[in-house]
Amino acid sequence: MSENDQSPAWPKLDDRTIAELETVGEVRPVVAHQFLYRAGDPTPDFFVVLEGAAEIVREDETGDQVVATHTARNFLGELNLVTGQRAYLTARVSQPGRVLKVPLAEFRRLMSTDPDFSGLVFRALVERRKILRASGGAGAIRIIGSRFSPETMALVAFANRARLPHTWIDLEDIDDAPVFLASVGVRPRDVPVVFTPTATLRNATPGEFAANLGLTYQPLPGYTSDLVVVGTGPAGLSASVYGASEGLETLSLDAVGPGGQAGASSRIENYVGFPDGVSGDDLVTRAAIQAMRLGAKLNAPCEVAGLRLEEGFHVVVLADQSEVPTKAVIIATGAHYRRLDVDNLERFEGSGVYYAATELEARVCRGNNTIIVGGGNSAGQAAVYMAQQGSPVSLVVRRSALTETMSRYLIDRVEAHERIEVLYRTEVRGLAGESHLEEVIVENNESGERRTMACQGLFSFIGAVPATAWLNGCVLLDRSGFVVTDRSLPDDIAHGPEFGGREPLPFETSVPGVFAVGDVRSGSMKRVASAVGEGSSAVRQVNEYLSTHT
Repeated sequence: MSENDQSPAWPKLDDRTIAELETVGEVRPVVAHQFLYRAGDPTPDFFVVLEGAAEIVREDETGDQVVATHTARNFLGELNLVTGQRAYLTARVSQPGRVLKVPLAEFRRLMSTDPDFSGLVFRALVERRKILRASGGAGAIRIIGSRFSPETMALVAFANRARLPHTWIDLEDIDDAPVFLASVGVRPRDVPVVFTPTATLRNATPGEFAANLGLTYQPLPGYTSDLVVVGTGPAGLSASVYGASEGLETLSLDAVGPGGQAGASSRIENYVGFPDGVSGDDLVTRAAIQAMRLGAKLNAPCEVAGLRLEEGFHVVVLADQSEVPTKAVIIATGAHYRRLDVDNLERFEGSGVYYAATELEARVCRGNNTIIVGGGNSAGQAAVYMAQQGSPVSLVVRRSALTETMSRYLIDRVEAHERIEVLYRTEVRGLAGESHLEEVIVENNESGERRTMACQGLFSFIGAVPATAWLNGCVLLDRSGFVVTDRSLPDDIAHGPEFGGREPLPFETSVPGVFAVGDVRSGSMKRVASAVGEGSSAVRQVNEYLSTHT
């Protein structure tokens, strides 16, 4: 990649834009070999090359690799300027000259207030991240571990959801794993291992990984957010986008990462505006980046463990006992798929049993027998996707037909695909294998006949269990555990002293100032488009609440 590349990733800034940036930045002379920032530094400022040249370098034990070169009128940086991630590449001057340094805070202000500047820069940052993920820049972060290790799969899933440039070295593909591990300075007992520019993380977890990259929540003493959104599925991301766009100091927290159930969907065909369909991962990634561009702060993995009301504001309690004070809360934690009621399930979760069918799981299972459990749209989408990846698929459905639970267009695709077999009135009764799942026992629930099927990947898409355990009774739930809101609240609460004589606002829970949207809300439609609409609509109610309570 060089300054001669005419792709959207490497635009040249015009005189007007540079002049405007000079009013908020500082022009500095630079000399050859001078560092502008180093891998591992906090999110760098925004640099524009005025004269001379600067190169982006990946540094490791094998030497320096030049990833990109910037000359006059080019700006440095990639998507971490928006996400807040630490630098994982180094920028150094290759030809002496001058650079314009714009403080990060000023850069982010311009990204939210100047649409021409924002559009040009944002397209470039997104394109650069794509290029880095597919090029040598991805080697700056390496994950080493087995595809049959749940811990490894969790790390790679986090990296994929966060769109981090990285390289995954699967130990199952290495001829002599202990020798290879010794060559990089670790032992078998250390895996999974993550190498970052600043550390070697042994027995790494997604939380430690995120913290090392600067992506976890950092409390600021005395700071109170306008809005905390708990959960970053489609509803939570929509709320984050609209909250930030309307000027609210918006913080979004998620225990795993952006996406929710939608992010685990291989393809969404019925979302308005995408005539050819869109993968759930792409949809939620775009929304997450949009929210951050507008000023929302997204932190994951960041598990929320509780919520309480204190002295007129709300306190969101994290699993590490950190506390986040906020004026309003939107609950968007969604629902998760119900776990199969079979022995040994926990043993195989992450090593043969999965709750998402994305590119990661397809890589692990490609070409091998897979079983999809469920009769809804998610199961149908997963069956078609895995079959397209070359895997023979058995769709296990406990009902006698799909018409009550699956959209017609998906039924047609499932029935037409030569690699998909539908097993009606069938349920999973057992799992077997050594280090990973190898066989699944299924039973016909009419005849009682059982059979054992070879299987390297079982995907479970059954039922919807609301993610509300963390609320600990703070807000009213219905009998199924979903959050009750506005018109569904009992009269003694809706007209009680807590609301001070006013009616609960749309999407407001039994606690004033706390709202619920998307799949977690009692009575919601459980559709992506509906969740997006609820998330955006709830922000209007948050503004109305804040107008009378601040």
